[in-house]
Amino acid sequence: MAQSAKRDYYEVLGVPRNATQEEIKRAYRKLARKYHPDFNKDPDAQEKFKEINEAYQVLSDPEKRKLYDQYGHAAFTAQPGGEAYQEVVYQNIGDIFEELFRGFGFEDIFEKATRGRRREQRRPIKGENIVYTVELSLEEAFKGTVVSIPLVRDVVCDACGGNGYDASRGERVCPTCGGKGEVVQRQFFITIAQTCPTCGGEGVIREPCPKCRGKGVVPQREEVKVKIPPGVDTGSKVMAEGKGHAGRFGGPSGDLIIGIRVKPHSIFERRGNNLYVDVNIKLTEAVLGTELDVPTLDGGTVRVKIPAGVQNGDTIRVEGKGMPKLMTEGRGDLFIRVHIDVPKLGFMDKVFGDGRKIKQLLEDLDRLLPEPKRIRERQT
Repeated sequence: MAQSAKRDYYEVLGVPRNATQEEIKRAYRKLARKYHPDFNKDPDAQEKFKEINEAYQVLSDPEKRKLYDQYGHAAFTAQPGGEAYQEVVYQNIGDIFEELFRGFGFEDIFEKATRGRRREQRRPIKGENIVYTVELSLEEAFKGTVVSIPLVRDVVCDACGGNGYDASRGERVCPTCGGKGEVVQRQFFITIAQTCPTCGGEGVIREPCPKCRGKGVVPQREEVKVKIPPGVDTGSKVMAEGKGHAGRFGGPSGDLIIGIRVKPHSIFERRGNNLYVDVNIKLTEAVLGTELDVPTLDGGTVRVKIPAGVQNGDTIRVEGKGMPKLMTEGRGDLFIRVHIDVPKLGFMDKVFGDGRKIKQLLEDLDRLLPEPKRIRERQT
């Protein structure tokens, strides 16, 4: 009687007998979402959901479906008047929803959930990175330097070798899971297996290492010397591999990431790989032209010709006297910005028509004017 009351599985899912596996899966998802007891509070929803799941477990399996098509429900009858129930075991409650909703835009969520479950197992984990900021002068950024960085970082515990437990005190079977590493819960017709919260999936309980208290790592103070290459700028990052916190369970150490900040300079202004310097010249030098020794960041000077008739604010470019290009060859350029130092005196009340005479007067005036301060200091 029980067998005759059981509905046809194709009818339960609402699909024809020649339905494809994809059509069966789509029909199951639609009905499962509709009648799942967590979403449908109708008193009959639980039985309908059980019936839908039972039908899907048979029709989604090609071998079972073939038997069902030949013998009907009798193919799964354990004994006369009884039915062989196929129990479905899920490893996590999330697996149930993954089965129901996969293919509807939730794949990223399921992937993250899966990764989260994997983290519960004792697998190698890379240590965290350490981020540190150093401040350099422009000269240090030009030449490169070695900085000594004081750190407190996690290192592998020497007492337990990073295991986190005292091997000399042995181990005992986890009382929660009985050594299986997982606990099983049954609700309705669904069996859910989850990682054991007591032993973390290992199946055994060990005494934690007294030095690291089970962490496998201990803090340690040390100074790490890091070479800073020439050409770094504010915002540059230099990485010292393996100088971060120690990994867990045999995982690699993290990295030390050094952020660079370059202080402003009193004379030079940096723009990328180029440098700018401001110089003052006399009015007569602007008219007649001149040559100046301009300092460079490497400690030397460069002879620069100021052309006659230069205007206030004009720039003169000197190739290859700027900053080194980071991690490659070559240097930027040096740009000299010209500023005309005009004396605060009445200059000429009369205009002369003889150009040679004006030139002579300006030369005489040049010898009388005081020498200006050649290099301007920038505001810092």
